[in-house]
Amino acid sequence: MPVCVLVLKERAAAETLFTALQDAGTPLLRVALVAPEKADTGDGQLRPESFEEVDLLNPSIARSRRQRSMSRWLMPFGFMAGLTFTQITTLDTFARFGAVGEALIGGLLGMGSGLMGSYAAAASVPSENEDGVRILRNRSSERFWLLLLETPPGLEVPWQLVQKSRPQQVVRLSEL
Repeated sequence: MPVCVLVLKERAAAETLFTALQDAGTPLLRVALVAPEKADTGDGQLRPESFEEVDLLNPSIARSRRQRSMSRWLMPFGFMAGLTFTQITTLDTFARFGAVGEALIGGLLGMGSGLMGSYAAAASVPSENEDGVRILRNRSSERFWLLLLETPPGLEVPWQLVQKSRPQQVVRLSEL
């Protein structure tokens, strides 16, 4: 999904561009207007969001989503690995709980290891958009409005309409 973020001086330019894109029939999967820090949001066609609310611009939200996704397969795999390890070794660490209890505890410990692994793995994967997000965070702190446009795969934003809004900068985020 191609994503571009336009850096605009005023909210009115973003509203005008959004209206022009709608009139042109441009299919957009997502449109998000990001208000600059300490800006008067006022009324308008688009509801402004803060920088932290937009998941494509917030690496911690993406990391959390990655962690949840990884835990869905690492926890069951860890449970099975812990169960198997308990059965194939001759260790009697939890023998007082019986054979079934010992295997169950081994599985639960393996599942906990899978959960910890999902946190470690999610934190170790850097985002491909870090440079673009840093640029956009700086522009937001400089009191510029950001307009995020996400189009369907294989479809570009009509650049003629975008150029009419005279953006200060266009930042293309990699495919997500």
